[in-house]
Amino acid sequence: MNEAKARYTKDNPKVEIEIVDMAKADLEQKLHTMLASGVKDGLPDIVLIEDYNAQKYLKSYPGAFADLTGKIDHSKFANYKVGLMTVNGKVYGVPFDSGVSGFFYRKDLLEQAGYKPEDLNNITWDKFIEIGKNVKKATGKAMLGFGLDDGGLMRIMLQSAGQWYFDKNGNVNIANNEALKEAVKTYKAIVDADIIKKTSGWNEWVAAFNKGDTASVVTGVWIIGSIKAEATQSGKWAVAPTPRLNVSGSVNASNLGGSSWYVLEGTKGKDIAIDFLNKIYASDNDFYQKILVERGAMGSYLPAATGDAYSKEDEFFGGQKVFTDLSNWMKNIPSVDFGLYTYEADAAIMANMPDVYSGKITVEDALKKAEEQLKNQIGK
Repeated sequence: MNEAKARYTKDNPKVEIEIVDMAKADLEQKLHTMLASGVKDGLPDIVLIEDYNAQKYLKSYPGAFADLTGKIDHSKFANYKVGLMTVNGKVYGVPFDSGVSGFFYRKDLLEQAGYKPEDLNNITWDKFIEIGKNVKKATGKAMLGFGLDDGGLMRIMLQSAGQWYFDKNGNVNIANNEALKEAVKTYKAIVDADIIKKTSGWNEWVAAFNKGDTASVVTGVWIIGSIKAEATQSGKWAVAPTPRLNVSGSVNASNLGGSSWYVLEGTKGKDIAIDFLNKIYASDNDFYQKILVERGAMGSYLPAATGDAYSKEDEFFGGQKVFTDLSNWMKNIPSVDFGLYTYEADAAIMANMPDVYSGKITVEDALKKAEEQLKNQIGK
């Protein structure tokens, strides 16, 4: 953000830009409170909103955000990002960071189990589990650090199939969602295969691969900084496309997380705010090269992928052009409507997973219960 500010104010010295850093929960609470009250004094000109929550704001507060259709060239951004900020054909945001996912793995450990990089391209989750069993047999290492109550991997699986917890009309779509059913079965299969190291929370999860206790991690691009934090593993890592589900339409590309910029309608700085976003976040290729190198921030601005930083060979990953590969996969991420209640749906499903793991209830019954719980919670 400071880099963007410096670039814009260099050519526009009379513009003052104040960057306010707030905890995510605090920001969301303040934004909801102010938008609900209709009071515009104190609202920022620009706000960064996590993609999973975008539709909740856009649909709950119609007219609160500036329509950027035609004011930003959205064709220069990954399609899935543009889709999540579109309501009734109008685009309300400027995409920022991508959460494009990858199958990050320890080459040395998988080689001990007889696997070459080409064996790991475009595989299914069933194949992943099979590989995990062989890796554990050959090395004694778990394939994944796994939080039994963490829905992150569930969201990766779902989006790879172009599905979500809700249909295109915003209706709850859990009990009869074939992709979700397959994802829950896959969660159970991963646990049953005994290829995981159970972890709780971020620190334990990261420690599992930093210490070499696990052979891989399947998650968003933002994990690269944490992987590289263990310098002694340089040259031992690689990344392959995300595994896909055994359902029609599932692809080897997905996403976890990410955020985008939104301009508040009716603020005094609205027009300057749009110009700022246009000049930097929607036009400045060099800006994206710099924040990738210095901050590890991978944008969803497609022209950036041709820049030097993105096409550079990465020694930590054995000379692989990691960001070139991730940028190519990003183009294939299915666009889904995250709806208004992603985290509520996540919680309803994960609350029923212990009974799925133990075999106490079937996957089908678990999803019926989760759907009923979610509908009761959100009043639909």
